[in-house]
Amino acid sequence: MKNVYLIWAIVGAVVPKLFFLGVFHEQMVGLTGFVPALFVNGPAGGFAADLFITSFVFWTYMFTAKSGPRPWLFIVLNLSIGLSCALPAYLYRRTVLAQVGKGEVA
Repeated sequence: MKNVYLIWAIVGAVVPKLFFLGVFHEQMVGLTGFVPALFVNGPAGGFAADLFITSFVFWTYMFTAKSGPRPWLFIVLNLSIGLSCALPAYLYRRTVLAQVGKGEVA
């Protein structure tokens, strides 16, 4: 399963960037224009809200987990790349730690 998580982390890093880079290149939108674009209409706002809520749930889980990797790297990944990279990267790292006996996974 570890390798599946790694593959999904890579896919989760690359695919969203392809979409975002196209928008930044075509429309020359900076970060100040990007955030309002997330809520340009109802469906976009719904997807953005869902992503924000899911990210906060993920952060809460990481900070309250009894074992596993420290959450800070994965929060940075979540904020800079996205949840589609951060979550499988976290699961990959958690699996690696469990296999070497450094983080007992329940």
